[in-house]
Amino acid sequence: MEMGLIEVERIAAPRATRVSGGAGPVDADLVDADLVDQVAATTGLPAGQAERVVADVIAYFSLTVEEFVRRRHHELQLHGARNDAIFERIRAELGHRPVRAPDLSTRQLRRIVYG
Repeated sequence: MEMGLIEVERIAAPRATRVSGGAGPVDADLVDADLVDQVAATTGLPAGQAERVVADVIAYFSLTVEEFVRRRHHELQLHGARNDAIFERIRAELGHRPVRAPDLSTRQLRRIVYG
């Protein structure tokens, strides 16, 4: 049975995990203090944890298009998704990132992943 886009969404939504590689850790001086205060106030997290959350989110969204495509392709493959569904899913996700990525074709996505 071929895994479709809906099944991929159910099993492999982007995870909230520490981003490794790519942008790397975010310098504490670059984390906006007002944003940290807002996150701490609205979540009940201590300031130190709120700062780490904000830094992780900044690092996640600092990934280049190529880094994001490679990471998501690998994650979705681990969940058993097939490339056709993976590339469709990645194209959709790229359109919803805070800084819009270029509209990449399936061929361009394959070239990023496989060279």
